[in-house]
Amino acid sequence: MPDDAKLAAVRAGLPALGAGIYLNTGSVGPLPAETALAMAELADRELRVGRAHPADWPDALARIDEARAAVAAVLTTDVDRIALTQSVTHGMNLAAWALDWRPGDRVVTTGHEHAGGIAPLYVLRDRFGVEVAIVDVGAASDDDDTLAAFERAISPRTRMVAVSHVLHTTGATLPIRRLAEFAHARGALVAVDGAQAAGAIPVDVVDLGVDLYAVAGQKWLLGPEGTGALYVAAHADERVAMSTAGWHAYERIDSAGSAVPHRDARRFQASGYHRPSVVGLGRSIGWLSMYVGLDWIHRRGTTLAAAAADRLAAIAGVHLLTPRARMATLVTFTLDGWPAEAIVEELGARTFAIVRMIPDLDACRLSVGFFNTDDEIERVARTVELLAAHTPETVPPRTTLAMLGADS
Repeated sequence: MPDDAKLAAVRAGLPALGAGIYLNTGSVGPLPAETALAMAELADRELRVGRAHPADWPDALARIDEARAAVAAVLTTDVDRIALTQSVTHGMNLAAWALDWRPGDRVVTTGHEHAGGIAPLYVLRDRFGVEVAIVDVGAASDDDDTLAAFERAISPRTRMVAVSHVLHTTGATLPIRRLAEFAHARGALVAVDGAQAAGAIPVDVVDLGVDLYAVAGQKWLLGPEGTGALYVAAHADERVAMSTAGWHAYERIDSAGSAVPHRDARRFQASGYHRPSVVGLGRSIGWLSMYVGLDWIHRRGTTLAAAAADRLAAIAGVHLLTPRARMATLVTFTLDGWPAEAIVEELGARTFAIVRMIPDLDACRLSVGFFNTDDEIERVARTVELLAAHTPETVPPRTTLAMLGADS
C-alpha cells in the first residue's frame, strides 16, 4: 500500500501514539495492540486455569523458542545462536562473565556506555583486578579516528572489547565490523550492546563478526519490559564459559544422572521467564517483521531521523551532538541558554512530545521512530525555534485552558 496509508495503519496498531508525540523509544517503545492482547489472553488463562499443569511446560518452551527465532530473524542469524535474557543489562553481564578473568587482564570500552554495559566491567575490575580502559570516542571525527583511539587502548593483555553499536548518548554508530576485525587480530573478543540498534537499523551479527551481541526487548523491538536476548557466535564457542544462569542452561539428565548442557546459545539462558512477556516479545517482533516489514522500518526510521537532525541543526543556537554521517535513529542536541531539563519540560508542555534528557551531556535526545510523522517532527522543531528565540525567563507563557466554574 502507499506509504501514507501504511503509516496510518501502523499508527492505528500503536495506541500510545495518541497520547503525544512519541520520541522516546530509545528508553521504552510503544506496545503494539496485538502484543498487549496476546499477553492479556495468556495472563487471563494463567489466572483462571493456573500455571502448574505439566502439559503447560512444553508449550512454554515452544513460546521461548518462537521468541528466540523472532530475535534471530532481526539479527540475521540462526536460532541456535540466540538465548533469551531478561534485559540488555542481563545480556551484557553474561557477556562480561563469559571469560575466565585474571588479574592484569584488560577490557576496553568507551566513555559513552549505558550503566548496563559499564557496570559489569567495573565489577570485573574490583573483583579480579581487571583493567578497564576507557576510549574517548566523543573526540573522534570519523570512523578512522575512532579505530585509531581503540588501537591505542588495545594492549596485548586485552581480552575483550565491550561497546555499544549505537551510543545511547550522542546516537553515533561505531564501526563495529572494522573494530571486530581489529580486536580479533589481537586476540580479543568483542561484546556489543545493541539496545539502540536492533529493530532501528539493519543488524547482521554474522557479517559484523562480533562474538556476543545483546539486545533489549522493550526498546526498538517494541516488546514488553523484562525481555531481551543474547547472540553468541559459533566461532566463540570454544572461548566463552558455560553460563550458570539457571536450570534451563541444561538440556537433559543423562543415564548417569549428570546434567548435560546445551551445545548452543541456550546454555546462556535462564529459567523462570514471565510467560506472557515471552509471548509478547515474539508477537511484537513478528508484528514488526511480518506486518510492518523490517526494510520499511529501517528505511523510514533512519530517513526521518536524518531529516529531524537537519531541521534542528538549521536552528540558530542548536548544537547537534549526533554525528550526521554516523547516525541511526537517535538525535541528541543542546540549545544555547537552555538546560536540557527545561527543554524537555517545554517540549512536553507545548507539543506533548515525549523525549528524554542525557544528564551527562546536559542534552535533549529524540528517539525518532518509523511510526513518527513529518508533522510531528516539524511541531517539535517549531517549538525549539521558539525556545531558541528566548531564554527560560523570557519565553512566552504557555497557553492555558480556562475551566468554567472552577471557582465554585
